[in-house]
Amino acid sequence: MPAPSGAQLSRKLGQKKQRPLRAEHQSPPDGAHTAFPKEPRLEPPKTLVPQRSIYFSSPKGHPAHLGSDFFDQPAVPLARAFLGQVLVRRLEDGTELRGRIVETEAYLGPEDEAAHSRGGRQTPRNRGMFMKPGTLYVYLIYGMYFCMNVSSQGDGACVLLRALEPLGGMETMRQLRSVRRKGSTRALKDRELCSGPSKLCQALAIDKSFDQRDLAKDKAVWLEQGPPEPRELAVVAAARVGIGHAGEWVQKPLRFYIQGSPWVSVVDRVAEQGTQA
Repeated sequence: MPAPSGAQLSRKLGQKKQRPLRAEHQSPPDGAHTAFPKEPRLEPPKTLVPQRSIYFSSPKGHPAHLGSDFFDQPAVPLARAFLGQVLVRRLEDGTELRGRIVETEAYLGPEDEAAHSRGGRQTPRNRGMFMKPGTLYVYLIYGMYFCMNVSSQGDGACVLLRALEPLGGMETMRQLRSVRRKGSTRALKDRELCSGPSKLCQALAIDKSFDQRDLAKDKAVWLEQGPPEPRELAVVAAARVGIGHAGEWVQKPLRFYIQGSPWVSVVDRVAEQGTQA
């Protein structure tokens, strides 16, 4: 319940009959001298706490969930904004897996020859790309691996999540990744857990059932605001990975990653030199 304002409190104190404050005035014992009650002292108003921004959707006391407003921006700025944020996956047993996003790719919609929505094509498979910003678009590649995208502003535009820096639940991630690895008994190193779009889906148990979910509202997967950085991140803009027959779009610098991060899937030294110049 909100506290009364200073004006309301002043009006109450100005009334002829006042109710004693229960918490501050106790009844004296029998026979004791009753002192004249002191005039109540008005304390300075407390500093108002700013209301929680609609930019975040998490309850008070929990890490800030990035809400719908965060995703409501064009693909390129959204791809950059993802860097440094924390992707969280809650499993059915309550285990939470966390990873800091270090690499993304932007797909610009119908004009982008490398996008699944090129030419404006809409199919049941890519419907998530045309839904509201923040909608997941999860698709299958090679008949066995999944990739996770998040829709942005613009019909058919989205951002591919390419790599994470594991922060929590790494042993569970390792187990989930090992299930998919055939013919190898070597234990995965931490930097190998989420260093690729399909790897991170394996490590977080993301499959086709997550397609078309709302990342701003889902209870099993969401995005949290990353911890503050000591300095501004150096972001490399490079060509996307695995783009084969897309004409001039093959070399467009629409992949973004945090320079110097050991968790990135593919490092582009030439692009990094351009970042330093």
